[in-house]
Amino acid sequence: MAADWPRGLMVVRHGESAGNVARDRAEAEGLERIDLSSRDVDVPLSERGRGQAEALGKALVSQPPDVVWVSPYLRAQQTAALALDAAGLSVPVVIDERLREREFGALDGLTRKGIEAQWPQEAERRQAIGKFYHRPPGGESWTDALLRVRSVMGDLRSDCSGQEVLVVAHQVVVLLCRYVLEGMTEQDVLAVDREGDVANCSITSFAAGPRGMELVAYNDVAHLEQQDEAVTAEPDVPHAPR
Repeated sequence: MAADWPRGLMVVRHGESAGNVARDRAEAEGLERIDLSSRDVDVPLSERGRGQAEALGKALVSQPPDVVWVSPYLRAQQTAALALDAAGLSVPVVIDERLREREFGALDGLTRKGIEAQWPQEAERRQAIGKFYHRPPGGESWTDALLRVRSVMGDLRSDCSGQEVLVVAHQVVVLLCRYVLEGMTEQDVLAVDREGDVANCSITSFAAGPRGMELVAYNDVAHLEQQDEAVTAEPDVPHAPR
């Protein structure tokens, strides 16, 4: 076993947020901008997202974490807090800004229609460069976020050796954890992304093995289905070709 890694690692996307719901509504109504009155970092869970977080907590009872690392975004912190409360667990919680959502810069709050209308050249540039390397004005590319995720994985390896670790973050963080831990290429991770969005409160789990952290399950929603909670997978980013 890779003794210098955590014993187990669960990476969870936050529960459905009010932003996910507002984005769906804006896309359905053909609007250019999502109707949100707060910063993205301050967007809370929806009522359905709170139920998903509690269902996650019930799943943690059988495999409790020793420590939780969480994005500073409100929806991620609420997910972690509700899950721990539902599980009856009191463990250290580390809020780490490196686990935050990818920053969309000038495209923040726009739907796909809005991007094409207000930033047509940027939409064309993204199509040409590809989503992995495209950096929106004032924002981050996947590879920018990847530097943060690599750094977190290094700290988990040094600080959480032999522990069960729960990470609560965002869709791109889940995908990039797979990229780092499985030694993926751009083509590999984009192929996973094309299969569909990471479900809210789904569990992607890894276990320490002879060659490091090995994937056990990806995008697992069995705990949600067992608790009769809706499975949702609205993207956090403006809709665009996968």
